Amino acid sequence: MFSKESKVSANKRMPDYDYIRKELLRNGVSKKLLWTEYMEDYRANGEEPLMYSQFCYHIQQDEQKHRATMHINRKPGEQVEVDWAGDPATVVDPDTGEILKAYIFVGVMTYSQYAYVEACLDMKQKSWINAHIHMYEYFGGVARILVPDNCKTAVVHNGGWKDQQINETYQELAEHYGTAIIPARVRAPKDKPNAEGTVGNISTWITAALRNEQFFSLAELNRAIRDKLELFNQRLFQKKEGSRQSLFLEKEKPLLAPLPSTRFELSDWKTATVQFTYHISVDGMLYSVPYEYIKKKVDVKVTDTTIEIFYNIPPTMCRLTIST
Repeated sequence: MFSKESKVSANKRMPDYDYIRKELLRNGVSKKLLWTEYMEDYRANGEEPLMYSQFCYHIQQDEQKHRATMHINRKPGEQVEVDWAGDPATVVDPDTGEILKAYIFVGVMTYSQYAYVEACLDMKQKSWINAHIHMYEYFGGVARILVPDNCKTAVVHNGGWKDQQINETYQELAEHYGTAIIPARVRAPKDKPNAEGTVGNISTWITAALRNEQFFSLAELNRAIRDKLELFNQRLFQKKEGSRQSLFLEKEKPLLAPLPSTRFELSDWKTATVQFTYHISVDGMLYSVPYEYIKKKVDVKVTDTTIEIFYNIPPTMCRLTIST
């Protein structure tokens, strides 16, 4: 397993880097596990293995050596990268003839490059969230990590991995689907190479291919996009066997977490002050709260079906259900 001959450093044979790079792509395989196997294998042959720190150092050197010529290694089912494509499509308003921009959302499974594409009439929070919901349903499961760009609908502040503030609604989406948001670092395109590259391919294959067609509704445009998307995902790779779809179905989909039993419900957060009548006003409607919160500022989470009122988040004051 680790017996490949390599150059000797301080009378210690180096591990098999090709084997290690391949194994690190597998779920649950860590450098610590590989070092343990390497150590047991070498000691069984009467050889002195590298210490763990030395092992990691040499693996790191090998990674740096290959970084310029190799793509970034991704594990199947581990993460999805999301972004807006640069060039919008268009929709014609059937009543006025006005040409409306339709912005292209792209989600890419990083291992297989299997893509999801959807047109939206704006790039606001509701469109951003709904596109994610539809993306997960298209994939039929959820990747463990979600890697967005630094748009305001995803990231309020990004000062690096130790200093990030995720958009509140976006964080709720992640919690609902059981995924972790790890935004790409500012001015670090290598953090999202698949979305960046696939955005260009998508623009060529889909929006450019539809440039001479007219669409009179967003739904009509998205139906045409879906047809092109299926062809894009089924197109055979040029330098390896299979397609994005076949690789996704074989290697990634079985590793995705299942979809939750209910769809994520988009919420709108508001701030209100409890009046002397121990009521708050939300969108022209009055809701009562316990009298001890009179004159207190509360946070109100509004969805299509419920209103939740919070004081000193996270404790919940009460939950009221709105009929729909």
